Amino acid sequence: MFAIAIVSVFFWAPSDADQGLSQRIFYFHVPIALTGYACFGWGAWKALRHLWKDDPNADLESYVAIHQGVIFGSLTLITGSIWAKISWGVWWVWSDDQLVLFLVLFLFYCAYFMLRYSVDPGPQRANLSAVYALFGVVLIPVSFLAIRLSHSFIHPVVFTRSGAQMTGTMLTTFCICLAAMLVLFVTLYQLELAGKRLDTRIRELKELLT
Repeated sequence: MFAIAIVSVFFWAPSDADQGLSQRIFYFHVPIALTGYACFGWGAWKALRHLWKDDPNADLESYVAIHQGVIFGSLTLITGSIWAKISWGVWWVWSDDQLVLFLVLFLFYCAYFMLRYSVDPGPQRANLSAVYALFGVVLIPVSFLAIRLSHSFIHPVVFTRSGAQMTGTMLTTFCICLAAMLVLFVTLYQLELAGKRLDTRIRELKELLT
């Protein structure tokens, strides 16, 4: 999937008339950001299930999803800064609402881990983490919709009420890259979840043997 995405970005999609080759980072930056939103949203959904069903597995799944969201959030900020440097000549622009709001969202979820590990393992940690994750989900639509309220050319609106704002080739490339990022998230999510569960079983086994 990634091979197809890379070939599509660099050898199939046309160059942008204004930004030229640098615009191709759009095909990575935006799908990474959208995948980050999906991670945080999935983490919030699992947090809600934990509070509703009192399910320890849902707490772990929420934690792993948010952890993956922070990773994708880091990549979003990195690729966005590179794009800003090429387009604006600076690494960061504080006047851009989309940049600032995404940074706030990112830092909010980074603080999730500080809260989680400041409490001893148990129901209290799981419940506090779940409530915090649900509060954070409010920031997701605010950050996502900020791009529609701004007039920044570096953050183009991909989909509007009138349809996609890209040509067929560019839209197809964008969708391929988005699918690749989502597949990456699902893969990393499953791998980390399996690793965490294995670690829990090993620790439980050690406790039984001691």
